[in-house]
Amino acid sequence: MTRMHEDDLIIRPAQPEDETELAVLNRAAWSPLADVSPQPPEGDGVFDERHTPEQYLLALLDGRVVGYVRQVPPTPLASNRHVRQIQGLVVDGTARGRGVGRRLVEAACEAARAAGARRMTLRVLGWNAPARRLYEGCGFVVEGSLAEEFLIDGSYVDDVLMARSLAR
Repeated sequence: MTRMHEDDLIIRPAQPEDETELAVLNRAAWSPLADVSPQPPEGDGVFDERHTPEQYLLALLDGRVVGYVRQVPPTPLASNRHVRQIQGLVVDGTARGRGVGRRLVEAACEAARAAGARRMTLRVLGWNAPARRLYEGCGFVVEGSLAEEFLIDGSYVDDVLMARSLAR
């Protein structure tokens, strides 16, 4: 496995013109290991009124999008404004195992902290051991689990709730 030099990876906010490349990545990376919804149809976009470019950070290698993370407030409530939630993390198969996911998660946490958030939360399928290891390596801990929350391909799967503090 080739390790990438840290300076080779660029993390930047998404722009509206990134939508086509993000949609292709999103479709290619879809897996029942990580997704509860069906694979997106070819040609579907990723941006809409609930999924805006400002919510996404992109990872680029050699000018190509190889990953993204989406973080948002988990609710519209004022009493919950200090929390952000990761609601999407994708790394292209050709870039996995090279630290891209970790850099995206850390960048999302830093952006949330800079915006005044004190906590980052996420939900991950119980059977997604690689994602759970990544999140644990980034300081997330399991705070709860919803047993058999999803029925995917004939198997019941737990919904694991994880979080980490952003306070310094």
